[in-house]
Amino acid sequence: MRAFVVGILAVFVTASADAAPPQSGIVVPGRTFGGLTLGASRAQVRAAWGSRHGVCRDCLEQTWYFNLRPFEPQGAGVAFRRGRVVALFTVWSPPGWRTNRGLRIGDTAARIAGLYGPLLRTDCGTYAVLTLRSGRTTTSFYVVDEQVWGFGLSRLAEPVCR
Repeated sequence: MRAFVVGILAVFVTASADAAPPQSGIVVPGRTFGGLTLGASRAQVRAAWGSRHGVCRDCLEQTWYFNLRPFEPQGAGVAFRRGRVVALFTVWSPPGWRTNRGLRIGDTAARIAGLYGPLLRTDCGTYAVLTLRSGRTTTSFYVVDEQVWGFGLSRLAEPVCR
């Protein structure tokens, strides 16, 4: 029995050691974000993206930030409610992120409509969010100066301005 437990722990430690903050990711609107789904647990987020993250001190809900480089804003964020993921989002336009239909950070905002049709636009001050709703899920396309700046996936009730 002890050998079995040690073996399981070795697999878990190896899997956790291999996990890293997402250098890039694929967003499947309404479904997945960088390999994670809404409703994932904190343990599932750590297993997928690792334990190197910062915690937001001023956020209403527990929010983790996975920066590409320490103390630099580019990366991805995860917001939790009652220990489960309610929102996933890119931060500060990290390179390499795209949707499963090929929309990439840096593309023109017009390309969003070409791929996903006309979407609701919300003004968030210095940026806008185009939203695609599917069931109880919102996929967000963040736009700055009419270029794709980032992506988000959240529960329908979550704010799109982050």
